[in-house]
Amino acid sequence: MNTMRVALDTNILVYAEGLNGLIKKQATLELVQKLPQDLIVLPVQTLGELFNVLVGKAGRSPEEARSSVLGWRDSYDVADTTAKVVIAGTDLASQHRLGIWDSVILATAADAGCRLLLSEDMQDGFTWAGVTVANPFASTLHPLLDAIIQSMP
Repeated sequence: MNTMRVALDTNILVYAEGLNGLIKKQATLELVQKLPQDLIVLPVQTLGELFNVLVGKAGRSPEEARSSVLGWRDSYDVADTTAKVVIAGTDLASQHRLGIWDSVILATAADAGCRLLLSEDMQDGFTWAGVTVANPFASTLHPLLDAIIQSMP
């Protein structure tokens, strides 16, 4: 039984919502469905960013965007951004030259005990505080992500 927690970055949610086309949406939904639902964690930052993208880039109404955000919130564990996480995010951003909000998402994933953060936006293979960034769309899956997928029935 695999108990490795996996955080999802905003771009994974955006793709699952169909913003990068049907092929990317299908690939993302297939990926998420292969992961054990109880091991998926959504940093709360990703829900706010998803709302922004859905209203701004996708042109959805705020009500439609809110409905999508609530659907994600209801489906998976949500990890809060705490003061401790924000400070860790500033450390990460200043030490590794990452954007603050990506850093907060990674710090939240670490604080929530995640081993992987699935993201196409951050450097594949980058590891910080026990969390490894894995691009689920890379030609070769990260070994940890591959192990989770292979362990599922």
